[in-house]
Amino acid sequence: MRRLLAILLPGLLLLTACGGSDAPPAPEPTSQSAGETAKLDSVKLTEKGDKKAPGVEFTKPLDVKEPTVKVVTEGSGERVKANQIANISIVAFNGKDGSTLEDTFPNDPEPLELNDELKTSSPVIYNAFVGAKIGSHIALAVPGQAAAEGTAAKPTQLLVVKVLSAKDAPPVLDKPEGDAVTPPAGLPTVKDNDKGVPEISVAGVKAPTKLISQDLITGKGQALKETDTITVNYVGVALATGKVFDSSFESGKKATFPLTGVIKGWTQGLTGKTVGSRVLLVVPKALAYGDQGQGDAKGDLVFVVDILGVK
Repeated sequence: MRRLLAILLPGLLLLTACGGSDAPPAPEPTSQSAGETAKLDSVKLTEKGDKKAPGVEFTKPLDVKEPTVKVVTEGSGERVKANQIANISIVAFNGKDGSTLEDTFPNDPEPLELNDELKTSSPVIYNAFVGAKIGSHIALAVPGQAAAEGTAAKPTQLLVVKVLSAKDAPPVLDKPEGDAVTPPAGLPTVKDNDKGVPEISVAGVKAPTKLISQDLITGKGQALKETDTITVNYVGVALATGKVFDSSFESGKKATFPLTGVIKGWTQGLTGKTVGSRVLLVVPKALAYGDQGQGDAKGDLVFVVDILGVK
């Protein structure tokens, strides 16, 4: 969902509880409406299955001043729970003329993780999905934006979201788990210090002619796809100096990011690896930060990456 909404509605995940709830929180969570819900009373749907967007009718123009959300048809499945991943499909419309802006129904469902991060950053979205029944259609109206210098005005947008399924989020590991692997000779060596932090030695290692992606531990979890968002611990050193230029271990916080949002050496070297693995990456500068480098991350780089989770 975030990938889609980053294209459609850049500010959507900034929506907070500016639209009040129509009902107080219940002990057993149910989907909560918010905002100018009466303006969504005209939304009528014609169901066409899970792989085809429903027919959608609504009174035009639709204009809301605050984020507005409500269930327009309730499904018959189990209720979605907090900390689950909801699989959803979305069709989006221009609220002024009803034209279709985007339709993801023919594609694979979009995952929406209902975690504390979403609860904090966008409670309107979180509260609408937690407690919704599988099979429900949720209407979400997003306020338009006035014209600004260099940008045209944007009308209110209407999203109709179908909740197709929900599953528990896979756990995030604290450390790599799997089978130890003895790497071939000539690679950087890795040894944990007394705090359990991997230390990399590059003594005598030749500059790589291509990307090297070597398991040190092979995990038994899910294999990574290039489009996945992963949670890792990592440390990186410059091959020429052996100097550490970045380490999540130092901050004490695991790092989470999309595999498409990192250097090519990571994207290529981690795609296909499994959760639980510890991977040694020897990255030529062309697949890192190039000739210019970035801070102390100059030239060929070496990383140890512990793959702890995926979503």
